[in-house]
Amino acid sequence: MTTFTKNETLINNIVAWIKNYATHAGMKSLVVGISGGIDSSVVSTLCCKTGLPTYAVSLPLHNSNQHKELSQVHGRFLQAFFSNVHHITLPLEVPYNAFQNSLSTLLPNIPITEHAFANLKSRLRMVSLYSIAQSKQGLVVGTGNRIEDFGVGFYTKYGDGGVDIAPIADLYKTEVWLLGEYLEVDERICEAPPTDGLWEDSRTDEEQLGASYEQLEEAMETGAGSGLPILEKFNRQNKHKMDPIPTFKL
Repeated sequence: MTTFTKNETLINNIVAWIKNYATHAGMKSLVVGISGGIDSSVVSTLCCKTGLPTYAVSLPLHNSNQHKELSQVHGRFLQAFFSNVHHITLPLEVPYNAFQNSLSTLLPNIPITEHAFANLKSRLRMVSLYSIAQSKQGLVVGTGNRIEDFGVGFYTKYGDGGVDIAPIADLYKTEVWLLGEYLEVDERICEAPPTDGLWEDSRTDEEQLGASYEQLEEAMETGAGSGLPILEKFNRQNKHKMDPIPTFKL
């Protein structure tokens, strides 16, 4: 099977899976945040290919100008090729700043950490997507890949981890990049270093994790390689995200 055929088959299978899930769940639309990164660009394109009304939402919130622009670039790309897409830009700086100031004022004896405020950005985005989804009888579509969702738990609990379906969570990042190229996602998005966009200094995923996606994929696939200690450390540390909520049993 050629690479072309493999990509086409995979895309068709994912698109059919998304559409079938939405149909059987009685849902009428799809909602996905587009950050300007490769994962959300691929997922939003796949959602549009279902033919269902798709709300592709740019959620600028103190992220870099580059990613704000790339999010807009991808939104214009979707609008150019799909009549069923609604590209929305919802700036969140004002509500985020108000919430941040309120927490700092009302909890003077509990200094909120920089990490907590970074995760607050992701959670505010999740709340916004679900507000749209509930109003449009839609599903919030996740953009996490296999390494992030099941390897190192590289997402915010009840933030970007709060979704209804996860269509690329069984794909490695390198596979997502290949799909992005095949789907003709803007090359600037395909080539941009992956980042979660939660930090003022625009630190990359690799800088935060201490390993590349290729190294982590090798470790997850083979149980060996230079990325294995990092994979095991983050997997152990973030089990609380990836495992079901602990429940007392009668």
